[in-house]
Amino acid sequence: MTQLRAVRGSGAAAPWAGPGYRVAMDVIDRLLEGDPAIRWQVLRDLKDASPDEVAAERARVEHEGWGARLLALEGADGLWDGGACFPAAYTGGEPGQPWTATMHTLQTLQILGLDPASASARRAIALVAEHGRWEHEGQRYFDGEVEPCINGRTIETGAYFGVDVAAIVKRILGERLADGGWNCEAENGSVRSSFDTTINVLDGLLEFDRATGGSAAVREARRSGEEYLLERGLLRRKSTGEVADPAYLEFAFPYYWHYDVLRALDYFRLSGADPDPRMAEAVEVVQSKRQPDGWWLLDRIHPGRVHFDLEGGVGAPSRWNTLRALRVLDWWDREARSPERLAFGHM
Repeated sequence: MTQLRAVRGSGAAAPWAGPGYRVAMDVIDRLLEGDPAIRWQVLRDLKDASPDEVAAERARVEHEGWGARLLALEGADGLWDGGACFPAAYTGGEPGQPWTATMHTLQTLQILGLDPASASARRAIALVAEHGRWEHEGQRYFDGEVEPCINGRTIETGAYFGVDVAAIVKRILGERLADGGWNCEAENGSVRSSFDTTINVLDGLLEFDRATGGSAAVREARRSGEEYLLERGLLRRKSTGEVADPAYLEFAFPYYWHYDVLRALDYFRLSGADPDPRMAEAVEVVQSKRQPDGWWLLDRIHPGRVHFDLEGGVGAPSRWNTLRALRVLDWWDREARSPERLAFGHM
């Protein structure tokens, strides 16, 4: 059982109130010293705070810290850096991909937890819907474009912020490949799914389900995409058993369109899925990266221009990776060790 269980608690004295407990408490106390975007999620996911306490802290994202800074950078037309996927003035030649355009900023605001009902969110989304156009062929922003990785992220932010994205969902359901997932290279002839595209679509369909109740077709597509990942243990090629990409074992934040096993596990946690034995190796990867002081480090930064840094440099303690890892391990521990699952021999 993880030491985090002692932190969540049930009112009884912790039976292992020793060094491990103190480390876990220290980590959570330090997380609570961070930005409001971190604090409200710690209160909700790790402290079991009251809904009122969580809501009050979440409301601060609009007016303080990272959320307020990103909102202040929105252009008069509602776009960030003048473009949908790329900045208006982007001509290539930069290291990596610039992350300052609208799609990446909206995704970050969603991850920070900007309340969709807030005045800033309503204003921003209305302006993006009016003025946003994809660089592909000028499609309206919330109509999506042609790549399922982009459309998956558009579904996710659109559904989160209350936009009707059912038409993009219908399109993406028809683009599922025979092996169960999705690939942005399908338009160029690929018949095999990719981890990266599939997680972007799954994140979008999950948010659509949460926002609208979904449908049998959406749930079936999600199960198919989930099975694609699970058949590969969330990290290995099905054909050879080799790790599909060493980068999948390194945790970046923000992750943008990129896949890694922590992002995948956090998806399954949020989806309400039961732990599956096929996730065990990915969970071990997360556990192995915990430092003696209880923190996780920032393993990777996806290169490209940003508005401002949300974390320290590579190798520095990461609030975001620590928060996400702690809640994934708590979910894994609580669900896998529940009396019902143990009684029926599920694990």
